[in-house]
Amino acid sequence: MTEEMWGQLRQRLRKTVGQNNYTTWIEPIRFRSAVDGIALFDVPTNFLGNYVNQNFADAILHEVKTAEPDIRRLKFAVPAVAAVADGPAGETTSARPATPRAASNPTLATAPLDTRFTFDTFVVGKPNELAHAAARRVAEGGPVTFNPLFLYGGVGLGKTHLMHAIAHELRQRKPGMNVLYLSAEQFMYRFVQALRDRKMMDFKEIFRSVDVLMVDDVQFIAGKGSTQEEFFHTFNALVDQNKQIIISGDRAPGEIKDMEERVKSRLQCGLVVDLHPTDYELRLGILQSKVEQQRETYPDLEIDEGVLEFLAHRISTNVRVLEGALTRLFAFASLVGREINMELTQDCLSDVLRASERKLTVEEIQRRVSDHYNIRLSDMIGPKRLRSYARPRQVAMYLCKRMTSRSLPEIGRRFGGRDHTTVMHGVKRIEELKVQDGQIAEDLELLRRALEE
Repeated sequence: MTEEMWGQLRQRLRKTVGQNNYTTWIEPIRFRSAVDGIALFDVPTNFLGNYVNQNFADAILHEVKTAEPDIRRLKFAVPAVAAVADGPAGETTSARPATPRAASNPTLATAPLDTRFTFDTFVVGKPNELAHAAARRVAEGGPVTFNPLFLYGGVGLGKTHLMHAIAHELRQRKPGMNVLYLSAEQFMYRFVQALRDRKMMDFKEIFRSVDVLMVDDVQFIAGKGSTQEEFFHTFNALVDQNKQIIISGDRAPGEIKDMEERVKSRLQCGLVVDLHPTDYELRLGILQSKVEQQRETYPDLEIDEGVLEFLAHRISTNVRVLEGALTRLFAFASLVGREINMELTQDCLSDVLRASERKLTVEEIQRRVSDHYNIRLSDMIGPKRLRSYARPRQVAMYLCKRMTSRSLPEIGRRFGGRDHTTVMHGVKRIEELKVQDGQIAEDLELLRRALEE
C-alpha cells in the first residue's frame, strides 16, 4: 500500500467516522510501511495512537484490507523513536516522551474551527468593543499583561466567535505555534479517557506542551471535582511557563456555581471581560453585515428599506436568533420568488417575532408614550382629536406596529376601537415626520431605547 492509496482510504474513512472525528483523530495519521501483514502508521503522540487504536482500528483495518488483503494487524508509533515489536495488534511504543513532537504539531487534538468566525466577520459595537480589543491583543501572539483572558456573557453574544477568531489569527501569524482549542466538555472527556486507559502521562504531555490553551464554556466542568483539579494543575503549569490561556464562560468566574474557590481565584487573576447584550446599533450592524454575505448566495433578492431596522428593534435578546431569522427570510423569499418587504417578513417570521415580543405589550408602549408626552393615558387612547393628543397617539401606534407583532386591527382595538385604516394613516404619518422633524425622530429613539431596557 502506498501513501497515495492511504490518502484515498482516508477520504472513505471521513464518511465512516464523521468530519469531526476525522479531523481530530484520523487526519494526523501518516502511513509508513506494510511488512509481514502489519501496517505501520506514524502518529504525533502516544495518546493519539492509543485512542485511534481503541476507537477506530476496526474501521481503518476494514478499509486497508480493501487495498491490501494480506494486512492482518495495525500498529501506531511515534516516528523516529518508535519500533515495530512483537505485541498486541495496534500496540504503540516509544523510547522517550512525545513532548517535542506534540509541540511541533499546532493542530494536535484541536476541535474543528468554524471558518466563518474570524475578526473580519465580527461586528464591533459598544457592548463588545473591550472584548474585541482584548482578543485582538492576544491574537497578535506577542507578550500580554494579562493571563488568562476570560470572556463571559449570555448565549449568542459572540464568545465562541472571538475564541475561533483568536485561533485563526494565531495560526496565520505564527504557524509554528501550538494552539489547542477545545470545549470544557472535550477537556473532561479526554481526561476521563486518559484515566480509564491509564494514559495520564500522555494527557499531561499534550496539555502542558501547548503554547496557547483555549477552553470554551468552562462552566461545564463545575461540580466535577477530578476534572477541576486536573484543569487547575494544567492552568498552573502553563502560567508558570508563560503560556497564554484564553477561557470563555456563560457568567463571571465568581458566579459559576459549584466551581472550586481555587479555580475561581485562578480564573479571576487575569483580564475578565463581559460581553454585554447587544444594543440596537450593534444588531443593525450585524444584520447589514449578514445581508452582504447572503447576497453572495441570493444576488437578485431585493430587501425593502426598514426591514433590517424592524428586525433589529424586535429581536433583541440573541444574535444567533437574529442571524437565523435573516437566513430564513432570504431562503423563504428565494423559494416563493418575492422581494423581502415588511409583509413577507412578518409572515415568514411570525413565530420568532411572537417569541421576542412577549416582554413588550401594546399597553406598555401606550403607558410609556403617555408618560413621555406628559398626557393622561385615557386622553391618548380616547376620542379627542387635539394635536397634543393625536400626535402621541400616532407615535404609540407606530411603535406598536414596529415593536410588536400585533396586526393593524388589533392595534386599532387597543386604541379606543379605532379602524385599522386609522392606524395605517398614523404609522405612515410618523414615518414621514421622522424624516422631516428632528424632534419626532429624537422622541422615537428615546422611546425605543426606554422600551428595550
